Amino acid sequence: MSGMFRTSICALAAVVVYGALTPSGAQAPTGAAWLAPFRDNVAKLQQAAQADSFAWTRLAELTDTYGNRISGSENLTRAIRWAQATMTKDGLASVRAEKVMVPRWVRGQESAVIVEPPEHPIAMLGLGGSVATPAAGIEADVLVVKDFKDLEARAAQATGKIVLFNVPYTTYGETVAYRGGGATAAAKHGAVAAFVRAVGPMGLRTPHTGGMNYGQGVAKIPTAAIAAEDANRIQRLSDRGLRVRVRLKMEAKFEADAESANVFGEIVGREFPKEIVLVGCHFDSWDVGMGASDDGVGCIATWEALRLMKRLGIQPRRTVRLGLFTNEENGMRGGNAYKDAYLASAGDHIFALESDSGVFAPASLGFTGSDAARRTIDDIASLLAPLGFPPVGPGGGGADIGPISAAGKVPMMAYNGDATRYFTIHHTPADTVDRIAPEEVSKAAAAIATMTYVIADMPERLPK
Repeated sequence: MSGMFRTSICALAAVVVYGALTPSGAQAPTGAAWLAPFRDNVAKLQQAAQADSFAWTRLAELTDTYGNRISGSENLTRAIRWAQATMTKDGLASVRAEKVMVPRWVRGQESAVIVEPPEHPIAMLGLGGSVATPAAGIEADVLVVKDFKDLEARAAQATGKIVLFNVPYTTYGETVAYRGGGATAAAKHGAVAAFVRAVGPMGLRTPHTGGMNYGQGVAKIPTAAIAAEDANRIQRLSDRGLRVRVRLKMEAKFEADAESANVFGEIVGREFPKEIVLVGCHFDSWDVGMGASDDGVGCIATWEALRLMKRLGIQPRRTVRLGLFTNEENGMRGGNAYKDAYLASAGDHIFALESDSGVFAPASLGFTGSDAARRTIDDIASLLAPLGFPPVGPGGGGADIGPISAAGKVPMMAYNGDATRYFTIHHTPADTVDRIAPEEVSKAAAAIATMTYVIADMPERLPK
């Protein structure tokens, strides 16, 4: 069955269900009675979001035309200009780019090759923030360890070696510690470089890049992620008692900070324009793949909520502000710049939603806020029944909305795609638009538009 046909069926289902919920239908409305004034507009938003593949097509336009968008790159600069122009064409208000200075890390050429026992290239990606090797590279034996404790137990063997943390992926939160701190842990014991097994489920020999940090008072050694298959092969060779020797070359470097920007557009509230419902994402990505799932699709899905309101002539009581934030991946300067710029109005932010976990089915929503706010959110979430969402879970928030939300004690929501599918391609060359189905983008847009519209249009503010 084609994506377009599935989308049409979903749209038809929404029409049927909401038709049944009208006063003239066969059923009385389900859910809280106070939602009645919002049902017609919710039905329109959900139907419009799923009527075609507009959102997916816009995502393809972004990723095909501007590609990956690492902070400080020309790709990101061009994408920011496109976003401003396109928001303006959509009719959004107060479209603007607010300047943010961002770090500029450049990968350069890189390679890793097993030179003994057989010569064999390793699928690798340098980790963001890593230093370079000497121009001639580094050639050293590999010490394979299973975790930080194993390294400590075998510390005497690490001197002069490339330490490989062959840590199988469990969850991102648990395993990412080796990406972030592996180089520092290895350097403390005299290692000359560090490898980390790719942080994600095994893909098709795909390494995963991502940010790392150097500890104070420890030598900065080059560090890279290698594909799970290569990590396992080196493990097996070592377990057989064979010496594994690798040649690593990396040109990675930091250049001077570069000018970037957060991009904003709004639907201005008809009654309470100074009260803000913030929806957003991060517009930058790593420098491999297309940055489609992380986080181009989050930007398009949240943007679509505003575009649909504008197209349908829906103007909520409060202002809905879209933020495409810069530099989430390797600096968090966009989200922090927003907090600094809007600190005086932090208390006027009544709700913030971030989409930065993909849109892969089965998707869900998470919420963080007071018990009173949670009760209201659960009521509103009943309007998502035609979309097949589960009850809203815990864990709302996001890196970019976090700073302003902490300052204003703002209730937060996250749109969460299926974690296994998301982290399989996360920060890899495989993060392309081809892996995202049009109906998944449309469903995300429909859900985000529903929650955003009702919260922005309620007579009373969402409780804090």
